[in-house]
Amino acid sequence: MSLSTRREFRRREAIRIGALATLGLGVDGLARLRAASEPVGAIRPRRANACVFVFLFGGPSHIDLWDMKPDAPAEIAGEFRPIDTTVPGIRLCEHLPKLSAMAHLFCLLRSMTHRMNVHGPACSELYTGRPYFGPPVTDQATPEDWPSVASMVMRFGPWGEGWPPSVVLPWYTQFDGQDRRIAGQTGGRMGPSFDPFLVEGDPARPDFRVSGLALPTDLPIERVQSRDALLKRLEGVAEPILPADQDTLIRHQFETAMAMLGNRSAARAFELAREPAPIRERYGSSRFSRSLLLARRLVEAGIPLITVNWHDATADEKVSPFWDTHDQNFPRLKDHLCPLFDRAFSAFIEDLQRLGLLETTLVIAVGEFGRTPKIGQLTQNAMTEKTGRDHWPHAFTALMAGGGVRGGQVLGSTDAHGAFVTDAPVTPADLAATTLMHLGIDPSIRYWDPVQQVERVLCEGTPIRELA
Repeated sequence: MSLSTRREFRRREAIRIGALATLGLGVDGLARLRAASEPVGAIRPRRANACVFVFLFGGPSHIDLWDMKPDAPAEIAGEFRPIDTTVPGIRLCEHLPKLSAMAHLFCLLRSMTHRMNVHGPACSELYTGRPYFGPPVTDQATPEDWPSVASMVMRFGPWGEGWPPSVVLPWYTQFDGQDRRIAGQTGGRMGPSFDPFLVEGDPARPDFRVSGLALPTDLPIERVQSRDALLKRLEGVAEPILPADQDTLIRHQFETAMAMLGNRSAARAFELAREPAPIRERYGSSRFSRSLLLARRLVEAGIPLITVNWHDATADEKVSPFWDTHDQNFPRLKDHLCPLFDRAFSAFIEDLQRLGLLETTLVIAVGEFGRTPKIGQLTQNAMTEKTGRDHWPHAFTALMAGGGVRGGQVLGSTDAHGAFVTDAPVTPADLAATTLMHLGIDPSIRYWDPVQQVERVLCEGTPIRELA
């Protein structure tokens, strides 16, 4: 390749990648794309199926909410009482009345299990479907992380007109005061080119705006359009030095970026003020509530995978942030966590059903683990008090609805103390495989792992067939 040809190639790619960086789509440049030497996989046509993964960061107490043991000793059963639901024989916590009124629409998967009792690696396992490979510490995100399911969908999912296939909102999970985010939320060892599109911020704020859907004030649309025109003129001038599949990836990312800028209807999906006031009120006004409302609008817009990470006002708590109830477990659940979740999540399921979207939209709500069967039991965190429950990965519950899941059922079971799975164990890998399969992505696809220099299967789990 001549020097002039190489210069033309660099100019062409600089225009394309520069535009992507301007739009904030997470592409980290040509060097990282060169490192990805394996095939990217065929771009599939858009499918109607979608998935919303609701991550209850901190680890909800399964034994106090949806796998209650009222006949166990008081130090296990706790203070709450179960109430009847719309399904005979299925009972939920008394502080989840709205969900109890729609139990016929979802499945309680009570047999989730893994072995990691530290937040970071446990979160990573739920995000990626793989046990964490490093030391069991929470502050640990690295470029060697396993790729998240969200990134797998970015890579192998369908790219539509104006939208990336995987969106995360309203943040990447991270404990206050820590230097790095929780591991396993991005492309990791697949590379940042496959990071999901992050919609960061508080959708409940009137001034909420999404980076990437508007140009900077000093960059008029005419300039971007002229760059696009120049790019088109340069097409075919030089022989690309990248493999065809990588060049295709850059093209799709650039075209998506341009389409997002020019797609007014796409931008409207983020304008929650367009929702009727009664609908917004039904969800509530918290960041999590409005994130779920935004997720519903993104399902309507055709996004295959939307990850909604829990966020609430306890973010700066040192002992018990989010669902991590190391002290005052019962007041925190009763007065804050349960009302917020019950209201927003029930509104979300109801909304999907009202719009005819529940049949094709798989909804999963789960945390990184459950809580200790015995109140005050110490397993990992020395700050756990007599009024709290510590981490417990051996048995916990996922709520699943839509997407072919048969509502009104319980799948799996735990022992009399909610401590260990006794029937139909399900791992995070199985949950990941179920998500991928629903979105039309074969979990057995193989990709090249540049960290360990091996070919690796996308997901080692088995789709949960019993859900249907």
